[in-house]
Amino acid sequence: MTIAETYAPSKSGFRTRAAYNVALVGVGSAFIALTAQISFTLPFSPVPVTGQTFGVLLLAALLGRVRGTLAVATYLAEGLCGLPVFAGGMGSAVVFLGPTGGYLLGFLPAAFVVGALAERGWDKRAITSGLAMVLGAAAIFAVGLSWLKIYVGVENTLTMGLYPFLAGEAVKIAAAMVTLPALRRFV
Repeated sequence: MTIAETYAPSKSGFRTRAAYNVALVGVGSAFIALTAQISFTLPFSPVPVTGQTFGVLLLAALLGRVRGTLAVATYLAEGLCGLPVFAGGMGSAVVFLGPTGGYLLGFLPAAFVVGALAERGWDKRAITSGLAMVLGAAAIFAVGLSWLKIYVGVENTLTMGLYPFLAGEAVKIAAAMVTLPALRRFV
């Protein structure tokens, strides 16, 4: 049971529960948008280093597969509509068609995988939450790299879209692993 489910209004009516879920999805989307603004470019890659993956992975572990995936879908829809929620304050359909579009779409399966594993209790221990987040990051990279190769060619895909990001991804996963149990104790 995720943190969000632990505190869900169980004895309340449908409207109260629906309002709770809508609020979590909205706040989750805003959280991802906020973490996306932690961004810097690498001179040799069209893909920036961002805080988005930290936001997506942590959020999915907190909210579970349905709420987490809906929060990501809401975030992507906001960006698609032109709201400046993507890295660097970007937002438009053009971003989806660019080299980072696959990474953005990869957030959906990542949120589903991490959220589903959190619902099975993987969010309660650092090692299992870390493993869930590694699987989520793998989903992001699988979709992102598949799309990126269209722009940089197969021979450059790993050097421009994976290798430079592995150390940062490890740091973000470690930060999420530390944050999740701290939030569980706090709440």
